[in-house]
Amino acid sequence: MTDSLSAMSDHATTRPTPFGVMLTAMITPFAEDGSQDLDGAQVLATHLVDELGHDGLVVNGTTGESATKTDREDRELVAAVVEAVGDRAWVVAGVGTNDTSHSIESAKAAEAAGAHGLMAVAPYYNRPPQAGLIAHFHAIADATELPLLTYDIPKRTGVAIETETLVRIAEHPRIVANKDAKGDLDATQWAMARTDIGWYCGDDILNLPMLALGASGLISVVGHVVGDRLKAMAEALAAGDVSQARTINAELLPVYTGMFRTQGVILTKAALRMQGLPAGGVRLPLVDATEEQEQQLRIDLAGVRGIGA
Repeated sequence: MTDSLSAMSDHATTRPTPFGVMLTAMITPFAEDGSQDLDGAQVLATHLVDELGHDGLVVNGTTGESATKTDREDRELVAAVVEAVGDRAWVVAGVGTNDTSHSIESAKAAEAAGAHGLMAVAPYYNRPPQAGLIAHFHAIADATELPLLTYDIPKRTGVAIETETLVRIAEHPRIVANKDAKGDLDATQWAMARTDIGWYCGDDILNLPMLALGASGLISVVGHVVGDRLKAMAEALAAGDVSQARTINAELLPVYTGMFRTQGVILTKAALRMQGLPAGGVRLPLVDATEEQEQQLRIDLAGVRGIGA
């Protein structure tokens, strides 16, 4: 038992940062006709990396409206973002679907397009057993030479990756991290204690608590507008300045609330448009923010540069 507790302590104090500390789950900009705006994606990616200090970007994820995009669009977006920032930031491509074969093909395509890493969400809708989750993630990891990030978000997928399953999944040498949007800090602590893979908070309201528990970093939505502040918070906590990290977190609470009053991508695109950055609208079945929602968002984000009440 003593050896087991010692091993868990070692995991907690040696958490790797395989994709850096500050990443954002990037939106996919669309043109007025609804087509993918690759030039706009490059402008936005450059802004996030060069102006807001991002270590990496996750493209073709939920916030990137992956559910409404074609495989070709996914490949083209990866290539465009790699071209824009791939020499100075990680580009991680979302490849997860509820079909393992399709996910494998997407992983191979992302690798060919130049992605530095992959992210795969737990299969949604078909609600596989835990053994199926292990087989699914290991099959994707076997398909390329790229490091893989698993993504646990049961409120969207209908199935949680249980702690014992995460331990088994993490045995694969190319599965290097987990994006945790489970919203269960009890399960988070046990899983982190029993694995030594990277751990990224995927639920913005829990950014500070999860960093305090030893998470590697953040894969954020609000990072589109406050990525520099989030990075400063993470760096303050890492330096032992808990008071400063708490102060930054408190300042960001209106941002956390404001950008999730409805689907995050809807209000993220609205916030980017307010700053004159590429975003465009959303694709059905999502709908763009109403005038009233945008007015409230301006109030919520009044402290963010480029956005005022």
